[in-house]
Amino acid sequence: QVQLVESGGGFVQAGGSLRLSCAASGRTLSWHAMDWFRQAPGKEREFVAAITWSGGSTYYADSVKGRFTISRDNAKNSVYLQMNSLKPEDTAVYYCAAGVDTFTPDYWGQGTQVTVSS
Repeated sequence: QVQLVESGGGFVQAGGSLRLSCAASGRTLSWHAMDWFRQAPGKEREFVAAITWSGGSTYYADSVKGRFTISRDNAKNSVYLQMNSLKPEDTAVYYCAAGVDTFTPDYWGQGTQVTVSS
């Protein structure tokens, strides 16, 4: 079993930056892809970014491409999401996820709130 715990969320003004972290415990994730999803109030959960187990490939939603960067440190069993040039529409609960398949997570964190004010 895998436990994922996100941190780094908070309140920021538009144009600002935040860095989300996700720490995994329970088993190594060196062979799992890691993803970030988000869910805004009244909306469905949506894909944000993904990184393969080796870190060799990354994927982004069009809405965050060029502003967000996903990275991982397998030695620390952690994944990160650097978010720059934040917009009010980025306001959401952000979830870390892990899975053997890059886009189909098997495990989910509990989420961290990100609020961007205009």
